[in-house]
Amino acid sequence: MPCYRCGARQTDPVRGVSPWRRGVHHETQVLVCPDCQRSHDLDLDTCAGCGSAALICRLGEVECRSCGAVRVARTTTPVDSDALLASGSPPGLSAEVEAALDRVLGRT
Repeated sequence: MPCYRCGARQTDPVRGVSPWRRGVHHETQVLVCPDCQRSHDLDLDTCAGCGSAALICRLGEVECRSCGAVRVARTTTPVDSDALLASGSPPGLSAEVEAALDRVLGRT
């Protein structure tokens, strides 16, 4: 999943904690790259109870990682899967997938 703000894609992780941050933007789980995290206006959803942006969205619920509050995610406009398929993959994605398969399968 690319960064929702700039479109940067994650590379193979190094050992330790990932510098990428999860968040919720318009009821959708997103990732934020380290460069975009430096921006003060990430436009992430916040918890109604404590105001924290440390939210995760899963199985139709949004949970606050700070205070533990859980709420049902508001429904959003459904994705038009035909339009998504017609649009194709993001540029460079197929090359990234091929390179990852080559590494995993030991191809040169």
